[in-house]
Amino acid sequence: MLLKWHYHGEPVRLQKFLLKDGGLSMMSLTRLKHHGGAVYVNHRQRNSAYILHDGDVVRAVMAPEIPADSVVAMPGPLDVIYEDRDLLVVNKPAGVASIPAVNKQTASMANYVKFYLQHSHAESTAIHVVTRLDRDTSGLMLFAKHSFAHTLLDRQLHTQSLDKQYLALSGGAVPLMAHGWFIMRLGLSDEFYMRRAVRPDGKISVTEYRTLAQQGDYALTRVYLHTGRTHQIRVHFAAVNRPLVGDSLYGGTMLMDRQALHCADLFLKHPFTGEQLHLHAPLPPDMAGVCKQLNLQC
Repeated sequence: MLLKWHYHGEPVRLQKFLLKDGGLSMMSLTRLKHHGGAVYVNHRQRNSAYILHDGDVVRAVMAPEIPADSVVAMPGPLDVIYEDRDLLVVNKPAGVASIPAVNKQTASMANYVKFYLQHSHAESTAIHVVTRLDRDTSGLMLFAKHSFAHTLLDRQLHTQSLDKQYLALSGGAVPLMAHGWFIMRLGLSDEFYMRRAVRPDGKISVTEYRTLAQQGDYALTRVYLHTGRTHQIRVHFAAVNRPLVGDSLYGGTMLMDRQALHCADLFLKHPFTGEQLHLHAPLPPDMAGVCKQLNLQC
């Protein structure tokens, strides 16, 4: 992979420029230096101590990536929402894990993506999961197509530059406000190792929601995560006696066979072009069907 920058400013060491303005990490520079990469200034190869001057053109040939053997390529359905040289965004169906279980060759989105990258002759087939979803949550997942893109996207996580928005169906006797916040401390439940619970020694978690439709005991909300705790949305709604429809782990009404949670929209700043991207995955048929059954406008 080739990266290119035009330098403007006072004289500065090449290494400092690459770390501060080029966005590279020390690990990236080490891999570049010792694993087959190179840096050129005005078409001449230079080391990290070289002094840049105004008007110099810097090119970096990144070291080739070695895919991890722990992720085995497997054919599977892949709904590609967006793809370019650096990014891949897919619409994950419910019932498929984001990544394979440890020491198990179970199918996951990571396995499907690796197969897709191999058969589309991508420059790298290494898997870089930037955002993941619970097995039974559907919607948008973001993958980086190389390690440098992964580094830059990780810096956007939990900032205003990268925003995931969910649609959730919940049920309960107490109606939701038009707009509200859940701010709670979440930690492991004492009852069951897979559950999370509100507890005084837990980590602060913040969820914002807007109610889109409400009919009887049920409501469709748009949900915004301001922190990223495990099962955060599910626990927050259950804590106010409005568990998500279909969420057997947290007491939801079983109108469908998985929690009614879908990552519908992804907003991010492209790490290389600076373009503001808005990607969308429509409500899946199972959630849309329950909305229709409940007379909710979805």
